[in-house]
Amino acid sequence: MSGSRAVYLQSGGPTAVLNASAQGAIETARRNTLSMYGAFDGLAGLLEGRLCNIDAVSDEAIAQLAFMPGGSFGVSRRMIGSFAEAAEDWWRLRDVLAQHDIHYLLVNGGNGSLGCADRLKDFERHTGYPLQVVGIPKTIDNDLVGTDNSPGYGSSAKFLASAMREVGLDMTSMGRGRVFIMETMGRHTGWLAAACAAAARTPYEAPHLLLLPEVPFDSERFLAAVDDRLARFGQCAIAVAEGITNAEGHFVAEAKKSAIYGHEQLGGAGHWIAQLLLQERGISAHVAQVDYLQRAGGHLGSAMDARQAYIMGERAVEWLLQGKSGVMTGIKRIQDHPYCWDVAEIPLAEVGDQEKRLPPEFISADGFGVTEAFLAYVRPLMEGERIPPFKGGLPDYRPIAWPAV
Repeated sequence: MSGSRAVYLQSGGPTAVLNASAQGAIETARRNTLSMYGAFDGLAGLLEGRLCNIDAVSDEAIAQLAFMPGGSFGVSRRMIGSFAEAAEDWWRLRDVLAQHDIHYLLVNGGNGSLGCADRLKDFERHTGYPLQVVGIPKTIDNDLVGTDNSPGYGSSAKFLASAMREVGLDMTSMGRGRVFIMETMGRHTGWLAAACAAAARTPYEAPHLLLLPEVPFDSERFLAAVDDRLARFGQCAIAVAEGITNAEGHFVAEAKKSAIYGHEQLGGAGHWIAQLLLQERGISAHVAQVDYLQRAGGHLGSAMDARQAYIMGERAVEWLLQGKSGVMTGIKRIQDHPYCWDVAEIPLAEVGDQEKRLPPEFISADGFGVTEAFLAYVRPLMEGERIPPFKGGLPDYRPIAWPAV
């Protein structure tokens, strides 16, 4: 499709390295003289024809994406159903694409967004309009199927483990009997909470307990474990995923369901645990709900994570120009020591709307920790420091003014 244009969009929650994937895609498009637009606010903006002209932005500005957390183009959780479910959206999208001669679509998102991309790979069959679709992986949750890890996870893991190590030193200085609870994201998977385990260099160091969605929560077992850690270590630091469930599979802290995205709006598992400790043991615990901090911490980003994010965007554009469609760029681990990896081509049909949970071999026998196999997995993903430019003592993030089409 000579002379055609590509459109790039960011979908779902941001990460510390999401814009690095954008940088990789844009710079590769420029090297290959491929015109590129961006969609403001993901699929929502694309359907409404709210586009920006990436071609009009300087190379120097594009280079700023390397260090900028968040989603520079804006993200949304707007999805497009199947043609049978949402034909109106498909025809509206066809009009927007045709108006701007767009025949290449890059979707940079998580499992829900890539499920949408998988549906759109059949765009020509349903609408008669030629469109190639390639997915670029993104999620701090690390739950994408097919890829060894997801860009965004390494930086969030680094942030969480660093915070837990520093909290551990604070707790030690304050004397015995203290309990601290850090609540991480993780609706159905424990990858983020598990990453906190990398903070500990000895069994005595924080965190002392992990509460993972993959292990049903049992109050009596948990309370006994806290008693044990306090007796042995004098303190107990706990990392809990927001999505922990009881034996019946119900979230211990479910607030409401989202009418837009169809998922539960979680949060509060840490405070729920703290209330349990107060009621059953008379222990007053300190609670930190990390929330956006774990995905916005660009000042403590992983260099490996940023490099992988860039290459995922770079390779996606190369594949479009090679005529590929219906695939996602992914990461294939070759070995742990020294860490080696390569780019994998993964069918979108295997990725969309699926979730990769922590495998049993990564979870300790008692369910309150992780194994050495997990630590060997996560440590390389946190390697290297990606220090942004600083000004006035703070990270000098400079948002880009994307010119509207």
